[in-house]
Amino acid sequence: MSVLCFSMGILFYWQADILLRGYYGWNSRRAVEVLDRVFPKDDTIQPSLIITYFGGNDSMGPHPSGLGPHVPLAEYIDNMRKIAIHLKSLSDSTRVIFLTCPPVDEERVNKNTSQFFSHLVRTNGLCQTYSEACVKLCQELDVKVVDLFTAFQKRDNWTTDCFTDGVHLSAEGSKIVVAEIIKGLKEAEWKPSLYWKSMPTEFSEDSPYDLVAADGKTTLNPSDWTFHRAIQWD
Repeated sequence: MSVLCFSMGILFYWQADILLRGYYGWNSRRAVEVLDRVFPKDDTIQPSLIITYFGGNDSMGPHPSGLGPHVPLAEYIDNMRKIAIHLKSLSDSTRVIFLTCPPVDEERVNKNTSQFFSHLVRTNGLCQTYSEACVKLCQELDVKVVDLFTAFQKRDNWTTDCFTDGVHLSAEGSKIVVAEIIKGLKEAEWKPSLYWKSMPTEFSEDSPYDLVAADGKTTLNPSDWTFHRAIQWD
């Protein structure tokens, strides 16, 4: 997740402020409980874009005790509906993107046991069910959705390349998420556009404090430079 947020921050650092807000191990049930506190409707300034992800923990199999992060599918759908409606109501210009539950590497998940946790039930059958439910809900509510369950499996060797432990994203997995978000922003017919190449650049005027050019008389404006980035995003 840190790689994902860093990449988004680098991509938009001349156009927007990227804020990471999330809590390890949470599910949609806990998110609904604090929704008004994290995104209060009476804030003077509201976000231009909110990218929301829940489903990975919700879709875990239920524990016999009733404890744990599992959320039944019907409740998950209802929770995500509440989240979408709330976020869309923040302002007329607030846009929302939902990310679906990605797949997992079941073989590694089943091998990675821990003395601290009881057996974790994570299967691609469950991931697919929750992912498809999220896509269907977003279509119903006219919310932009990124289908990570499908996107990951388009890559060769996704089970080994995209995760650090079978569940949590590696750098390569994070790149897929960023690429899919950028694709969604580019395709969205939002006005104003939130695609990074279409957004205005802040403080882009020439300055005598920029690096001096080879002629020794002028400076080079770096506000639109991208050649130095390790990944040349579309």
